[in-house]
Formats: sequence, structure tokens, C-alpha cells
Amino acid sequence: MKAAIYLGKETVEVQELPDPICGDHDVIIKNIYSSICGTDVAVYTKGPNTGHKITVGGEFGHETVSRIVEVGKHVTDFKVGERVYPYPLYTKNDTKRAGTIGGFSEYILVPEAKRHHSLYTIPEQISDRLACLIEPFTVGCRAARRGQPKAGENGVVFGCGTIGLAAAVALKHFGMNRIMLCDKSDFRLDIAKNLGFAVCNTEKENLIEKAANYFSTAPSLTGMVPNIDCWIDAAGAESILDSFMDYGKISCRFVAVAVNNKPRQLDLLHMTYAQKSIIGSGGYLPEDVQDVMTIMASGKWNLESIITHEFPLEQISEAIQSAANPDNSLNVTIKF
Repeated sequence: MKAAIYLGKETVEVQELPDPICGDHDVIIKNIYSSICGTDVAVYTKGPNTGHKITVGGEFGHETVSRIVEVGKHVTDFKVGERVYPYPLYTKNDTKRAGTIGGFSEYILVPEAKRHHSLYTIPEQISDRLACLIEPFTVGCRAARRGQPKAGENGVVFGCGTIGLAAAVALKHFGMNRIMLCDKSDFRLDIAKNLGFAVCNTEKENLIEKAANYFSTAPSLTGMVPNIDCWIDAAGAESILDSFMDYGKISCRFVAVAVNNKPRQLDLLHMTYAQKSIIGSGGYLPEDVQDVMTIMASGKWNLESIITHEFPLEQISEAIQSAANPDNSLNVTIKF
């Protein structure tokens, strides 16, 4: 089989590897589409140890939709031809392999495959192309859920990548009223606008003024501020938490889903009196998979519009380089 192998900073090579051998309790799946994650971009542009434990000389990729091509003789849960979403945490029966299941390889061996555990059946209403976004959408959905959304509330999402857009869509799915997406890329903000969201280019516009006009205002400890109940950081810029502390209303919540390991200082007395919450969100759970499939199958949003570029496996280096440019791309996929 063909497989993209990570060889270090800015070096990926498509190699021929032996086809996987199916054990009695195993399943072999053939990838249809795979999406490029921000962590794939990070490890490509910055080098080893910067994304998902991707090792030099190893397979990688984890956002994929696949079809079953072989089942072991003791497997009764699955049939050849079934279209599935491989759940990265358990695809390889090793949670450390969540980012390296082989999404950029032609085939993946799924040892001791279990339904609704390592493999999920995909509803027929979801296209092959859209289905490769299930994994990043579960991350965004989890962030939205962690924000404790309630019907009629308002939310703002920073970062207009796939996860940020997924979080915004999930907030609406969970019943929130008004959602605004913030970014510095007009290219990505135009996609968000076409999905029906209010947008703000924080490099060109005053966020607080625009948010106050859109959401109206509510009281904070220091005066009237935009009426935002939930802030989701899917960008990781240092200024986002500062804005939440300065302009968050009483009882608002902040969800951190972006990768950001810089130590920060917090005014806990302010948070106590303002009854604010800071919430972490990492990864996803099976309930997020089910919600994402419901969202995608509903057809309420043109979610395929998030995919801006498509490449064959042989051009994976060009694909990753394209994904690294937020001014000209959003989600980039590999089509097998």
C-alpha cells in the first residue's frame, strides 16, 4: 500500500509499505478521504515533538472516513463494504496512537474492532467528503458542550478554522441564539459568513464595539459590556483571555480548546465576584460523535464549504503547505 511517512521538518514521503494482514478479530479499512489537522501542519512546519506524538519514520493522519475491505473470520459486527468513521483514540487499541492511526495511508488495520468504540457507521445522508471532518468536528462539538450552552444565550468563537467553525455550529445546535466568529483572515471569515454567522476581523475592527452592537450589552463588575454568555478560544492568542477578563459579563464562561501552553496569571478575586468560569476542553467523547453525525446529517449548513482544497496522496506535502496558509485555505483534504 501507499503511505505518507513523516521524515522530519518539512519532509514527508509517500512510500510503498506491505499491506496490513487481517487477524481473526480484526478489520481492515481503506481510506476514502482524510483531512489535514493543525497538528499535522505544526509537526511538518516546526519539526518533531510539536504535534500528536508523530514520530520520524512513522505513518500519521487521524481525520478520515473509510470503507471496510476485509474482516477477520470471528468478526460479526461489521461487513465488507460498510462505510465507517475510525475513532482515533481506539482505532489502534492504543490511545497514544490517536494522531497516527494512518489517515494518510491507503489502508488501516483496526485490531479487535468494536462498533461504537473503534469504528462508527456513518449515516448515508453524510457525503464521503464531509465525513472526513467528523473528527475535527467532534473536538469543536466538545468545546461547545463544555461551554454549558443554554437556549437563547449568545456566544463568540475565536478562530475560524475547522474546530472553531465546528464549535459555532454546535453552539447553534445546542440552542444558542446569536454566535459571532472572530479571526484575522477575511478568506475564512467569508466562509463563516456564508454559513450564517456574524463575523469580526479582530485585526481591522473593534471587537468590543461590534459585539456590543450585535449582542446588546449586559453588566460586568466595571460597567456595561457585550452580552456574551460563552467565549470559546479556538485560536490560542494571548489577547483572547485578556479580553474575557476585561470585558466578560457577570457569570460568563470561557472555554479553552486551542493548544496554548503559556503560563498565565489570573485575578481570582475578580473571577469570584464576577462568578466567571474558565473551562478546559481537550479531545472528545462518543456522545460528541453522535451529535456531530446528527448535525452533519441534518443538512442545515453547507458544511462541505469548509473544505477549500483537495489533493491526491502523492501531493501531500503541497497539501500540508496549503493548509498552513489561513489567508487562502481553510480545511484541506486528501482524496484517495
